[in-house]
Amino acid sequence: MHSMVAEEEVTPEEVPSKPLCETLLDVQFQNEEKVQGPGTVCEHERVHFFVHCSQCNKLCKGKLRVRCSLCKGGAFTVHRDPECWDDVLKCRRISGHCESYEIACVDNNGDPPCAEFYFKCAEHVSGGEKDFAAPLNLVKMNTKGVPCLACTDISEIVLVFPCASKHVTCLDCFLHYCRSRLLERQFMPHPDVGYTLSCPAGCENSFIEEIHHFKLLIREEYDRYQHFATEEYVLQAGGVLCPQPGCGMGLLVDPDCKKYVFCRNCLQGYHLGDCLPDSVNDGDSSSCEYSVDPNRAAEARWDEASNVTIKVLTKPCPKCRTATERDGGCMHMVCTRSGCGFEWCWICQTEWTRDCMGAHWFG
Repeated sequence: MHSMVAEEEVTPEEVPSKPLCETLLDVQFQNEEKVQGPGTVCEHERVHFFVHCSQCNKLCKGKLRVRCSLCKGGAFTVHRDPECWDDVLKCRRISGHCESYEIACVDNNGDPPCAEFYFKCAEHVSGGEKDFAAPLNLVKMNTKGVPCLACTDISEIVLVFPCASKHVTCLDCFLHYCRSRLLERQFMPHPDVGYTLSCPAGCENSFIEEIHHFKLLIREEYDRYQHFATEEYVLQAGGVLCPQPGCGMGLLVDPDCKKYVFCRNCLQGYHLGDCLPDSVNDGDSSSCEYSVDPNRAAEARWDEASNVTIKVLTKPCPKCRTATERDGGCMHMVCTRSGCGFEWCWICQTEWTRDCMGAHWFG
């Protein structure tokens, strides 16, 4: 049994036990590495937790903490130490005894409460509830000296992909991998995980489940990642993106909608020029006359011309309907939208076949 007392609740008379990160062994290596002597543990066999700290806004070393899942009290004794990341990240895996109050907590069935594990940044004093530290379970100490999959350098801290081969990459190469995929919009929408990446070696079942790993990117890149993820969610849900240049707002359309066109600012019927005051909108809508701003009217005509140009110069992917422009080369098209990759013929606008290759590969 292991007892932990939260830092904030310790009185001068109380002596808290050591945090789990100082007492737990790294189960990933403890069965493979040799112990130096009876009862002796190598320092590199200690668990090293890494987190993304919201206050430091960077990768930091983390401290594992535990509290009661019912009262959130920090004086809690676990019935057994966590043995793997699932024990830490998933709920209701380990039970324990709450010591925060005179009467111990029990659930509705009278059973003891479960342990709720969380992380704090080890590099600064706790900033309270808003001081959020997200566990980066794929970032580990490279105790075995495994070379990076991309650059072959041996780094002290690496990222291990969740594939069967446990491919390793240094953090610099991981960030380069994320940036290249982000620029090409090649992140994958996963039904359970979200907008994510898999192992660069193409391994199956290797998606990064904890998307906070992508916070290792700079702020501008992470904002772009979130923007693309939102757009992909809208498209996967059957919605559409506003085609107006500079907008791109996502719209989840009801199939039974009468396709009413309205201004998003005043929520009245579509109009050119400034929105009318509410007092005018409350009257008879049939008699409304909108003042037309010549500059905005010209801009609207330009937008319409852009839409016409897109329709003339592009063709939709037969599978996902993404507008595609051909700027040279053969008639063999490959959709670049993430998750699609459909191969089709520019002339036939159907799936690419050997007949297309023989009849009009080059037109």
